[in-house]
Amino acid sequence: MPTIIEPFRIHSVEPLRITTAEERHAAIAAAGYNLFAVHSDDVLIDLLTDSGTGAMSSEQWAGIQRGNEAYAGSPSWYRFEAAVKALFPFRHVIPTHQGRAAEKILMAVIGGPGRIIPNNTHFDTTRANIEATGAEAVDLVIPEGLDPALEHPFKGNMDLARLDALLRERRADIPAVFVTITNNSGGGQPVSLENLRGVRALCDRHQVPLFLDACRFAENAWFIREREPGQGGREVAEIVREIASLADGMTMSAKKDGLANIGGWLAMHDDALAASCRNLLILTEGFPTYGGLAGRDLDAIAQGLVEVVQHDYLRYRIRSTGYLGDGLHAAGIPTMRPVGGHAVYIDARRMLPHIPPLQYPGQALAVALYEAGGIRSCEIGTVMFGRRPDGSEQPAALDLVRLAIPRRTYTQSHIDYVIEVCAEVAARSAGLGGYRITEEPAALRHFTARFEPLQG
Repeated sequence: MPTIIEPFRIHSVEPLRITTAEERHAAIAAAGYNLFAVHSDDVLIDLLTDSGTGAMSSEQWAGIQRGNEAYAGSPSWYRFEAAVKALFPFRHVIPTHQGRAAEKILMAVIGGPGRIIPNNTHFDTTRANIEATGAEAVDLVIPEGLDPALEHPFKGNMDLARLDALLRERRADIPAVFVTITNNSGGGQPVSLENLRGVRALCDRHQVPLFLDACRFAENAWFIREREPGQGGREVAEIVREIASLADGMTMSAKKDGLANIGGWLAMHDDALAASCRNLLILTEGFPTYGGLAGRDLDAIAQGLVEVVQHDYLRYRIRSTGYLGDGLHAAGIPTMRPVGGHAVYIDARRMLPHIPPLQYPGQALAVALYEAGGIRSCEIGTVMFGRRPDGSEQPAALDLVRLAIPRRTYTQSHIDYVIEVCAEVAARSAGLGGYRITEEPAALRHFTARFEPLQG
């Protein structure tokens, strides 16, 4: 049937507060025009991120009750470890409080001045954790991934020719190759099995380990099942296990396809690397059988990993995201095509061509969406990625606004409202102006920077 039906019933609700335009104008100004600084009670539809913002199932809440808080060797840890290894059978699983902690630990071990970490596209915390060690983060997504309007089934793919050239030139400086699935900074676009096999072959040829940034592994596997020739009859869990078989390790934020509100892990086969990472874990996160998490969190993740590969859930998840993307596309709003798994990305540079990249068109659009309808979104562009490690600034490859959809949280009428607000802003987009930064930290500036609108 054409109607998207949620494969669940709602038996607990959270009230939303309807604000006035005047209240929203005051709230965003007080926040320094940074959506991260707006009080969530002043947000009507919160699409800032899909990370840890979804609704847990009744079985996950039951897992919360089962959670065992023993400091070492909790039954909750063993359930968590078994659930991870059922999909990702790496020898070592190291729990962390979230994905960036896994990145921090791994990069502290393998990074350092002169090192290079290639990826299809690094996300913000990955890049920051690499650069914090003095290493260089290099993006090698295929050219098609940099054209938002182009229809291509796997725009997250790694450019194999460029990766091969980099490995030939700088092999001694590359401790690992990363692939992000799905490719968040590139519009939530998936990576094909064929491409992953190609990356694996290059890593084998040059004797370099391959790691996955696997935050949205289930969504990526669903796209493989739906789009890649020869994959249509397979179970998603089977595809995930094949993806894992192509890698030597992974970082993971369980706040995405773990369907949990907190948590993550680092996994690998290498015994010596695992020992070094565990030593750092004990210093910064906790004992290796809880890693900064409560036992109840470990149980919630274990159940989430069972639910996230269910076909009914993934069919609903991808179709509901597509519903938003198709609605914006039909309204003439430029978006990253085809629609990704966890979010819809508006092409702010194309929608606001009169605002130069260094006046932050993505930030201008995100502020306008909030002021118009209380929608909180996230700039993925020159604010997030324009600042270089040496302190200079240049336009990012793309200026996007991400509408990230929390899992199992909003209904179709909420999404219809989002489409209406976006269309209203698009109709007066020529009148929007740019912004300048008035305060910013040394790293990850998009989280805490303050802005002011430029005068016409």
